[in-house]
Amino acid sequence: MPSDSNAPRVVPTELCLGGRDLTGPVVSPDGSTVAVVSKAPGEPAELLLIPAFGGDERTLTFPDEPSGGRGMFGGCLAWSRDGRRLAVIARAGLWVVDLNGSSALLLPADGSSIAAPVWDTSGGVVVAVDAERVLRVAADGRSLQPVIERLDDGGHDFVADPEVWGDGPDARIVWQAWSVPDMPWDGSSIVVATADGPVDIGRRPVAMQQPRSLADGSLACLRDDSGWLNLWRARDPFGAWEHLVDEPLEHGGPSWGPGQRSFVGSPDGTQIAFTRNEDGFGRLCVLEISSGEVVELGRGVHGHLSWGGNTLVAIRSGARTPTQVVAYSMPSGERAVLAVGPLEEWRGHDLPEPEVHRVAGVDGVAVPLRRYRAGRGRVLIAVHGGPTDQWPVTFLPRIARWWSEGWDVVVCDPRGSTGHGRAYTDALRGGWGRLDTDDVLAVAEHCQSSGWSTRDTTVVMGSSSGGLVVLNALIGAGPIVAGIALYPVSDLVGLAEHTHRFEAHYTDGLVGPPGSDALVANSPISRAAEISGHLLVMHGTEDPVVPIEHTRRLAAALDPARVEARIVELEGEGHGFRSPENRRLEYDLVGEFLAGVIGRASGLDQDAQ
Repeated sequence: MPSDSNAPRVVPTELCLGGRDLTGPVVSPDGSTVAVVSKAPGEPAELLLIPAFGGDERTLTFPDEPSGGRGMFGGCLAWSRDGRRLAVIARAGLWVVDLNGSSALLLPADGSSIAAPVWDTSGGVVVAVDAERVLRVAADGRSLQPVIERLDDGGHDFVADPEVWGDGPDARIVWQAWSVPDMPWDGSSIVVATADGPVDIGRRPVAMQQPRSLADGSLACLRDDSGWLNLWRARDPFGAWEHLVDEPLEHGGPSWGPGQRSFVGSPDGTQIAFTRNEDGFGRLCVLEISSGEVVELGRGVHGHLSWGGNTLVAIRSGARTPTQVVAYSMPSGERAVLAVGPLEEWRGHDLPEPEVHRVAGVDGVAVPLRRYRAGRGRVLIAVHGGPTDQWPVTFLPRIARWWSEGWDVVVCDPRGSTGHGRAYTDALRGGWGRLDTDDVLAVAEHCQSSGWSTRDTTVVMGSSSGGLVVLNALIGAGPIVAGIALYPVSDLVGLAEHTHRFEAHYTDGLVGPPGSDALVANSPISRAAEISGHLLVMHGTEDPVVPIEHTRRLAAALDPARVEARIVELEGEGHGFRSPENRRLEYDLVGEFLAGVIGRASGLDQDAQ
């Protein structure tokens, strides 16, 4: 084993857990003030107001807790058109909050999930409720019974992200919609509310998302007609669509939640700011609509784009860039950092940028990966969930921590991942649990043939769908010695029968219809007795996506003569770990597990290290 004498300073667990999450920034129409949701671990979320260029942040209080998003999703805040009020989605429902602090509960949640508010031209607020209804609500807050109008007709199973297209009496409400068995990235449309009822302006199997009104009266959205999720525009509700930026790069991510804002038009209608995904690295660009010229504005993964006055606001992040809220002064593009999420102490750690590689997999597939090089002869392969998703190059404390412990962290994008075009995403269809596992095994073999690790120092780690790959990768005598699976999918038959509404038909396209032999064949629980090596599993007892009973049955079916397994149940946790105590426990248990791998590879007793 190579010496660790030149290893970087280890990132402490408390630094990984500290700081705050910042989500959903929106800038006021005049560009002067940014509203953002901030949440510190174990503390209630807060609604902050920050001057766009210079000045202290302040908390805007109201009798509730705002519902901040996760990552590049959210959709809980919207400025009124006069910039005097905010529509805020909170635990109790939809609020209207004045900047002076007065507030009114406009639409009680009553157990429903409300998302993506937008102000219409008459002063009402339009929202999506339970991802199945589009409602317009009167916004004066004075009547005991708010005036509520349903705009959709129930013709689609799911709706998301309503938007007001146009201005004045001709303004229309539009939204994204799709129906099972499709997921939104399989086939979705934009729906327009008309006097005669809602009308689709999309078609299967094109994916359409993020409808956004432009100041020139046209409508923009992302579509993947070309095989890449690109920027398009329509001048007329039922006219032709124009491909604004035609390139083999994606301008947004899959619609896993409401409120994704990966592009936004300028207030004067002449430009569109949009994001690019370049092998997982991000870039913020600006399109000059009249000429078609595209210029780079900033590097790093950007999201939650909002533009008011001369101020363009975004969340920005990178491998070495702690997540921050930034404001670009337009047209100069000068950038100011308004707020930072992670703790200041991160500045003391010299973190790496990943290297992009492509590995030759089975069936002639080139599997992309990003290697955070430590060079200590051991590799931790990280597999994202989804599987229709990607871990782009954002600030990820887990990666920084295990890299600082001397592990090459290899973030791979097996088939089914986004960010590489629709054909690569669709290449997993019918093969979930089999083809993505083949790709990860090919990555492991590449790591070993390249001298990055040996079999005894190659570990795979994944959550949810990534956990499915972890379990399948440990079946038989493959190139991986150990695996860490967080709330893993282990029983595809059971998942198809019992998961939550959003993913109820996800397995239909990824594996096969109910009763398909592949649902059994691709499930780790079907071959649990063949799992070998070392295994750590952590799973929340209240997981609504992957029931804890699946992991319990898996644990009972493992052969203790073949696998050394530790199964940990986290009481009260769902699909992902939220409480600071359980997040700390995850770091502790994973650290102990990885230390055991190093000890065994070195011929040392773990307890003697």
